[in-house]
Amino acid sequence: MNHAFSKTILAIASAALIALSSAAFAGHHAKKEAKSGDIVDVAVSAGQFNTLAAALEAAGLVATLKGDGPFTVFAPTDAAFAKLPAGTVDSLLKPENKDQLIGILTYHVVPGNVMASDVVKLSSATTVNGADVAITLDAGSVRIDNATVVKTDIKASNGVIHVIDTVILPN
Repeated sequence: MNHAFSKTILAIASAALIALSSAAFAGHHAKKEAKSGDIVDVAVSAGQFNTLAAALEAAGLVATLKGDGPFTVFAPTDAAFAKLPAGTVDSLLKPENKDQLIGILTYHVVPGNVMASDVVKLSSATTVNGADVAITLDAGSVRIDNATVVKTDIKASNGVIHVIDTVILPN
């Protein structure tokens, strides 16, 4: 798989995850309460994650992220997706790029319910796509690969969302 295409898919996945996490956060003004919906419902209800929702739909992952879980999602914001090169998201949403999109989106998901207090104790985590993300502390901030975690512990009925400022891509 070429590097540019992988970055595009990752960007799309990140946007979807950001949309999910922002939706959960926006609904409760930084409260860390359990949401009544699943990860997808919490994200969609925010109305800020249309790209993520489209990417999850194109990748056929909506049903999975509505499943029992639990899942931990490192969700890129819409601003994170906007950092991607022009045309990347559109390219990733094409049916012929579904496998790449799935690889990027599943790189933003870790099995289990990993709260912020647990994340800071880790140096890496294995994602659903099988690759590891690096977890580091940098001047009081938690970084997932090259992304900074900007909001944490947005709870859903089947997991937790942590908002990140950059789309992360598998190597």
